[in-house]
Amino acid sequence: MSFGSGHPLAYPITVTIGALVVCAAWAPFATSDQVAAIAAVALGVIGYTGYRIGVARGLLPSWRSGTARTVRVTRIRQQHRLLSRSWLQVGGTGRPRWLPVYFDPALAALTETQAELTGRTIHIAGHRLYPSGRIRDVEPPGRLIDNPSRPDPDAPALAATATRLRRRLLLDAQSTVAAPFAALLWVYLDNGGFPAFLGATAIAAATTVWLSAIRGSDPT
Repeated sequence: MSFGSGHPLAYPITVTIGALVVCAAWAPFATSDQVAAIAAVALGVIGYTGYRIGVARGLLPSWRSGTARTVRVTRIRQQHRLLSRSWLQVGGTGRPRWLPVYFDPALAALTETQAELTGRTIHIAGHRLYPSGRIRDVEPPGRLIDNPSRPDPDAPALAATATRLRRRLLLDAQSTVAAPFAALLWVYLDNGGFPAFLGATAIAAATTVWLSAIRGSDPT
């Protein structure tokens, strides 16, 4: 399974690999107890990433499978604390439902349109979108921003800028402010010194960025 740089899953997979590299880089300098903790973190990253990618690829259900059907969808952007995500508000199913999706440049100019739910996949005009979680009946928390009712002619250029790797990493790194505090807690519990603090801070920061990316952060 391979994804090009423009694929919606390329960014979360790249960040996952980066988080695992950070864990592996600090392991040779750690004590046996610290290595066990690093291994637990790495296994958690691998397991949760596998689950999320399985949902995105349709290997695991994000909604109840059934026959293909056409629904109306509207793209909304959620801002909740330091997290920003893209959702599709799904109509035509009796009551509104919300499906989180990995950011795709096509979402920037998306207006209310028809989508096809086929088993565990979703397509809009033949273009596949990838769920970043399960569909839900409850409106997502935080501030919800609807896409404009008419296509924005500048949307493709804005999307191209927003999806640059450096920009996405900087946006997802906002939540790393808590990493030093998590590292201090680990050093206190482990009776480690300054090298242990540096390693724990790096690993906590890497996993925080990874968590934002694998949950489907939106760079717009």
